[in-house]
Amino acid sequence: MSKHIDTALAGWDYEAGAVQARLLEGGDGRTVIQMRVDLGILQLETSGRPDGRRPHGCATYFDFLKRKARLARKRGREFVLSDRQCREADREFLQFYHRRICWLALREYEKAVADADHTLAFMDLIRTHSPSEEYVRAHEQYRGFVTFQRTQGAAALALEKNNPEQAIDEVRDGLKRLHAFFAAMDAAEQMEDDGMVRHLRKIENFVRREHQIEATLQEQLDQAVANEEYEAAARLRDELRKRTDPQAS
Repeated sequence: MSKHIDTALAGWDYEAGAVQARLLEGGDGRTVIQMRVDLGILQLETSGRPDGRRPHGCATYFDFLKRKARLARKRGREFVLSDRQCREADREFLQFYHRRICWLALREYEKAVADADHTLAFMDLIRTHSPSEEYVRAHEQYRGFVTFQRTQGAAALALEKNNPEQAIDEVRDGLKRLHAFFAAMDAAEQMEDDGMVRHLRKIENFVRREHQIEATLQEQLDQAVANEEYEAAARLRDELRKRTDPQAS
């Protein structure tokens, strides 16, 4: 039986600078993602770990390391990642990066946000249990990029659900996180010149203009709290609660 991938590549030319992804049915009927790369195709699973493996019986290597950290804490020991664990962590980071950008290209925003959250939580674990500051920095340098992609996905998902106010709030939350990132990198003054930030500002301004939103309920609440207008704040909290949980009304 031939094992070449000529048929899969036929009619799907590689385009430099573009994320090319498609959803297909696998041999056993499951749905898989295929991503076109320069020298062929990457195939990823749509749930769990992108390579379909269960490291040490866990859904992801991140889950395995969390379990190791909990056990160490219960025993009163410090948990520090070994060189091998660092290599395996990096492998999973790369897999989730590939799937995250595929989800964004496929406009599967909820799944893109979930994969971004996995990566950000994994970065938090690395920061806590890293064997060196150098290894922490190697990952923290990408926190802004992952945060940016998560914010893009969350805002797009809110617009997809016809909730422009939430889209604006997602952008504002993402910008706050990016501010913390730039501050940690001693580059807070450069934030507004960054391409990611400029792009998110454009999204925010477009949504406000398109939907004629001067201030979201959350922004009004924040302002009321800042001005110590507690009655107005209580009313706005109730309105937010009813909007997010219809049963609350």
